[in-house]
Amino acid sequence: MQINTEGLVLMEKSVGESDRLVTVLTRDEGVIRAFAQQAKRLQNRKLSSTQLLSYSRLSVYKGRDKYIINDAWPIESFFDLRLDMERLSLAQYFCELAVVLAPEEAEAGDFLRLMLNSLHFLAKGLRPGLQLKAVVEMRMLALAGYMPDLVCCRDCGCYEADTMFFLPRSGGIVCGDCFSPTPQQEEPAIPLPRGVMTALRHTIYADFDKLFSFRLSDDGLRLLADASEQYLLCTVQRRFATLDFYHQMTRP
Repeated sequence: MQINTEGLVLMEKSVGESDRLVTVLTRDEGVIRAFAQQAKRLQNRKLSSTQLLSYSRLSVYKGRDKYIINDAWPIESFFDLRLDMERLSLAQYFCELAVVLAPEEAEAGDFLRLMLNSLHFLAKGLRPGLQLKAVVEMRMLALAGYMPDLVCCRDCGCYEADTMFFLPRSGGIVCGDCFSPTPQQEEPAIPLPRGVMTALRHTIYADFDKLFSFRLSDDGLRLLADASEQYLLCTVQRRFATLDFYHQMTRP
């Protein structure tokens, strides 16, 4: 069966002297792994269309047990990301997240839209990296069915307080009045001031058109990114090599 779709290359691997095996987040088929034959030959337009972070129009043959990219036309290469190692490492982390969380052989337009917008803001330097990191982590988890409950305090129903405690293992929140910092506390808790709590809610509840339209101080962004990362790691129960590398790149 022949499929015409659009996709973002999340991973690439050389096969032989001239072929590539690529992992692509497509609009219509979700995450697929496909062979791009002769893709490394200089005169073949698949050379640029199937490299890491390329967003391309794809003509794909779907066989019984494999995909083959017959042709590809580049739309966006996000070339600016390759000029800054910190931004590139964050982009590669986003790609690894998509490989793990986006569906396979199913429609994934929302995942693709999230990735493309995030990479655009990252490449152009239009949003801080920590803000994009938190948005991608939380929104991608929500799209994958792991949305936390940030509506109100799980104990008393309080919606807003000067400090809310985020519980990354269970994905809930507790207000300052209900929180009891004792050895018997069931799980770790992250104290979030009012503005950071609002931003964390925004990452999962905001309409997509407004998803990236919030601002925090540098300290607030660090708190937000820490909360989103801890929730991600507690939820998926695995490490990400690209995340570890990103932390190495940003370590003072």
